[in-house]
Amino acid sequence: MLRREVLASLAALAATPSLALAEEPGLQLGDATPFGADTVRNQARALAAEAYAPRPLIPEEWRNLSYDQYRKIWFDARNALWEGTDAPQRVDVFPPGLYFPQGVKTNVVENGQSRPLKFDMGVFDTTDKFPDVPIDETLGYSGLRLRAELERKGIFQEYAVFQGASYFRGIGTGQTYGLSARGLALKTGDPMGEEFPDFVSFWMEQPAPNAANVVIHALLDSPSCTGAYRFDITHGDTLAMEIEAEIFARTDIGHVGIAPLTSMFLFDDMDRQRFDDFRPAVHDSDGLLIHNGAGEIIWRPLANPLNLQISAFADMDPKGFGLCQRSRNFSQFNDLEAHYHERPTVWVTPHTGWGRGSVTLVEIPADLEIYDNIVAYWRPSGTIKAGESQAMSYSLDWGHDPAPAGAMEVVNTAAGGRPEGGRIFTIDFAADDRVPEDLNDLTKIIRTTAGEITEGVLQRNPDTGGPRLAFTFYPGDATISEFRAQLRLDGAPLSEVWLYRWTAT
Repeated sequence: MLRREVLASLAALAATPSLALAEEPGLQLGDATPFGADTVRNQARALAAEAYAPRPLIPEEWRNLSYDQYRKIWFDARNALWEGTDAPQRVDVFPPGLYFPQGVKTNVVENGQSRPLKFDMGVFDTTDKFPDVPIDETLGYSGLRLRAELERKGIFQEYAVFQGASYFRGIGTGQTYGLSARGLALKTGDPMGEEFPDFVSFWMEQPAPNAANVVIHALLDSPSCTGAYRFDITHGDTLAMEIEAEIFARTDIGHVGIAPLTSMFLFDDMDRQRFDDFRPAVHDSDGLLIHNGAGEIIWRPLANPLNLQISAFADMDPKGFGLCQRSRNFSQFNDLEAHYHERPTVWVTPHTGWGRGSVTLVEIPADLEIYDNIVAYWRPSGTIKAGESQAMSYSLDWGHDPAPAGAMEVVNTAAGGRPEGGRIFTIDFAADDRVPEDLNDLTKIIRTTAGEITEGVLQRNPDTGGPRLAFTFYPGDATISEFRAQLRLDGAPLSEVWLYRWTAT
């Protein structure tokens, strides 16, 4: 996987103000061809009928750029697409090279006509330390960034980036980039290795002058399949993406990840002792939230395990799921640079019944925060046969708390050893008007698949105002245990279902 913080710094660098005007400012467009609602779908279907052919690599000199060299080329924002017009969006492009060895075809659609963006070194600025590199027909931009007037008139701030394989990221207004989404995940966590499909072409529809949204189409390609995607993106305090896609299988594909999210979790109160760090926590997301088809609301705190962990939460027609950042106070991270408390939560809402399958969580061991080590996605139970296709639609909402309101939330989980033996777990729930004054009126449900647990103690947390459930776990000979806990009132669920996997170290 690409190093997440490196990509973030490169994207930020590309916004560096220009040092000099380009001789011919502005992104240049090529010849027009017709474009309609089925153009990308027809291309994906035709491409899937052919053998997979990787895109040509850009010249070796570009691919061999060092990180420091790549930092010495950046996009001049005065050359942005639609700059100087009444369009409500601006679009920047990223240079190829380093981690991006192939160009992505990028097109602009207006009045039913598509015109390609020509590769032009003139839209970039460089320092005198940037090496001489050859220019040929293999070159293309490596991705794009969207900007709009988010907070002030005339100031266009970025809110979404598409760059690298099928990765894209978004933020609500005022937030900091964190986790990523992908067009498709294939064979994630598979012993034979993961397959990373690429967005190989983009088409951007020119928005109306007063539109708050922009529409982007994308063509996906990989050895196993192709795909046609349509993104309808609306910026705001919560960034909304409406996504329609159709996957065309070249081969039988059984391990498919729909609406995949990729994040980073290094440590928090559960495993603080493993890291010698001045910060109390380091993560982009702290939990997986699921609203399942049966009406349960499940909270699974994330972990940074010592060994690869894959968890599958079987379901039928899920209502939604997402990777959440519930830690919203600076003091929970104490990081003046990363601003982890401002990273977005992303919530996935299926638009149609997704049938039977599982929300799948992959947790990969990591020792540094530069690595994305968390993946969550919907895995259908069936197989897409070669020659067949599967359509899907869903929304992605990026913001502080875009998930629908539901049960009383889990706000923190902590654990530690007891001097007399066993391990204590504490689960803090949010303050909620439904909680009775006498906590003894609540029913505690605590279960384990191995070892022994105490019946638990409920106390009110004076800091959060909500109840805290604490219990002690005695593993005995167990090396792994699945916990389940919930608070109920008058026989009905009051809190989320808390799930956690404990493993012996």
